[in-house]
Amino acid sequence: MFGSPPDSGSRVSEIVRVTVWGENVHERTEPEVRALYPEGLHGAIAAGLSELLGDRVRVRTATLQEPEHGLTKEVIDDTDVLTWWGHIAHEEVDDAVVARVHDAVLGGMGLLVLHSGHYSKILRRLLGTTCDLRWRNEGERELVWTVEPLHPIAEGVSNPIVIEAQEMYSEPFAIPAPEALVFISSFAGGEVFRGGCTWTRGNGRIFYFSPGDQDYPVYHHQDIKRVLANGVQWAAPRLRQAPEGSPESPLGWFE
Repeated sequence: MFGSPPDSGSRVSEIVRVTVWGENVHERTEPEVRALYPEGLHGAIAAGLSELLGDRVRVRTATLQEPEHGLTKEVIDDTDVLTWWGHIAHEEVDDAVVARVHDAVLGGMGLLVLHSGHYSKILRRLLGTTCDLRWRNEGERELVWTVEPLHPIAEGVSNPIVIEAQEMYSEPFAIPAPEALVFISSFAGGEVFRGGCTWTRGNGRIFYFSPGDQDYPVYHHQDIKRVLANGVQWAAPRLRQAPEGSPESPLGWFE
């Protein structure tokens, strides 16, 4: 544990408590993926955050295979920002865990959803859309173009980020209009994709970032590490407060 969970309405500490969640299926079943990510994709993401943010963060990992997928009430209460990578086991995520994460985001926990996490139960529930897109996995070059250079997530990031081989995602992407479109990707086949988007739901900030297929060493790329580190800092809650419901307010309640 990283310390006591925040009380209702509490301000969070300067140290950002990050839980890096990974589906951890490809790494366990496919030798070629395990060769790229011997500690799992979640391990590589966590290592990148620790490398760039140092003592500004406390990072732990959790995976699908753990009890309650490693996202117990105690863990979620002790998490300022949750990162989420999933691909082939979205339907194996328990709905009760999804509800717990959903309520935490509304209460102020930050959420970074990565790559094929666009189809995760949690993102689709928070955005209210299908999150459908077009795709092709031929190992094409991806250029990640900065659209909002003054956004904190884009700070210190090359423009464009050059990823020599990656799965192609393209429009139309069935998401609500982003509050900020930080990055757009272009691919060798001519397709484009809104690959770096932010939203707010309740008190929580959400960042979706598309690069990161398991077949390629994307999470070892220094610019990708920087984007994720910036995203964690941007998504960290300013205030953490449980949803209040709809209490009755009798006449004169404020006097």
